[in-house]
Amino acid sequence: MTAITVDNLSKRYKRYPHRWARLGDWLSGGRWMPYESRWVLRDVSFAVAAGEALGVVGANGAGKSTLLKILAGTTMPTGGTVRIGGRVAALLELGLGFHPDFSGRQNATVACQMLGVRPADVAYRLGEIVDFAELADAFDQPLRSYSTGMQMRLAFSVATTVRPDVLIVDEALSVGDAYFQHKSMHRIREYRAAGTTLLFVSHDPAAVKSLCDRALLLNAGTVLRSGTPDAVLDYYNALVAVRETASGITQQAGDAGTVTRSGNGLARIAAVELFDEAGRPRQMFQAGEPARLQCVIDFHADIERPTVGLLIRDRLGNDVFGTNTYYLDVVEPRIGAGERLIASFATRLNLGPGSYSVTVAVHSDRDHYEHNFDWWDRALVFEVVSSNAFRFQGSALLPIEARLEKRGR
Repeated sequence: MTAITVDNLSKRYKRYPHRWARLGDWLSGGRWMPYESRWVLRDVSFAVAAGEALGVVGANGAGKSTLLKILAGTTMPTGGTVRIGGRVAALLELGLGFHPDFSGRQNATVACQMLGVRPADVAYRLGEIVDFAELADAFDQPLRSYSTGMQMRLAFSVATTVRPDVLIVDEALSVGDAYFQHKSMHRIREYRAAGTTLLFVSHDPAAVKSLCDRALLLNAGTVLRSGTPDAVLDYYNALVAVRETASGITQQAGDAGTVTRSGNGLARIAAVELFDEAGRPRQMFQAGEPARLQCVIDFHADIERPTVGLLIRDRLGNDVFGTNTYYLDVVEPRIGAGERLIASFATRLNLGPGSYSVTVAVHSDRDHYEHNFDWWDRALVFEVVSSNAFRFQGSALLPIEARLEKRGR
């Protein structure tokens, strides 16, 4: 069963040179067009199954917020169709639909009525809202006296007071404190487990990976990629590095899922291997065992002070650890065209049991956004197994000491 269906959705805004041009357009019934068209969305199509979570990612201006506004019914499309089944709750722009002179209680009451809550149930819902938002001391104060974080807490609590069939969340959660973000994510996960369909926009890759089944990449108002969160976010990361052009980006299936590679080719990573303490290549280690990652890089141009970096991810694609030679203050002043560089990173794999992937990159300065020579996602995969010497749970093996001290009362 499909909860959201979007077919060839487009949105155009008209940019008039002056106010009289707007009047002339209206009086002519569209026969005179004294404006510049700006298409924010062009022929966007996708479907979301009931109970599925879709993450929408893209750069600022890609059309994400406009798409959500159309789905929420606050903006009309220029072309195309949208079909949504069931009750919809949307958390879009901060304070959207609230009146600054009304109190939190008054705004919440009006919002509950708009959500279809029966008058007899409003008082009960208000109690739930104020408890979840933790705004008891300010609930009867005017909204204009609220901080942005308090407004977000109220808006999220109101939008989710009744479990919706479809929940649409823009990046408003990013303004809240860390405690309330965790609390909100917990509620979203509870609703997802109960069958709510989620459409989620965020610049936080970890949130998209942990919440969403699929991801959609918007670029300049069109759908550029659709697939697993890992594959789409890796492509988006590469797209940012090559500054809004898809040239130099390749994707193919690998042992750890979709492998994304990008870069201008001035340097190329030829090989990546993981060695144990004895110098033997291995793909399985015990937790806490020493290891050395080696990257072989061929240079096709003269490059000053190149940076080599690594990023370890778990099986879900979440970042576990990353660093590079820039931050470690390991510098090679200059590599000439035709030369080869061997970069080695020695560490102790203080990781929990499971499967991990290693992403490697060579670029300039501190990150790959300015000059990306070669970025290789999931260059290799390795396994970490439990150590017989020390049992633990979780994704990190931390140095720890325990002590018991018996005292008389």
